[in-house]
Amino acid sequence: MPATFEQVRKIALAIERVEESTSYRTPAFKIGGALLARQHDESDWLVVRTTFEERDELMAADPDTYFITDHYLKYPWVLVRQSRVHRDALGDLLRRAARLASAKKSR
Repeated sequence: MPATFEQVRKIALAIERVEESTSYRTPAFKIGGALLARQHDESDWLVVRTTFEERDELMAADPDTYFITDHYLKYPWVLVRQSRVHRDALGDLLRRAARLASAKKSR
């Protein structure tokens, strides 16, 4: 079953230390100021922190759900179509993004 942004919000805010914020004037989730995910201007898209390796794996496994635009080529982010992603997969993705954001913040 696809995820809505309200479900994204519920999952993200259940992760320890995650706060709701904004980024580029869109709803976002951060840990200590480090961005882990945000709503894209394109309302069905979610921008999620990842690694280049994981992004490549996600896009290879399900390119209709996970993708990037040219803007994100050099950055460790993946775009996720909320209308296609399963809520369980989204939870896993957001928890990994939170760990990455925490690690970035603690450097």
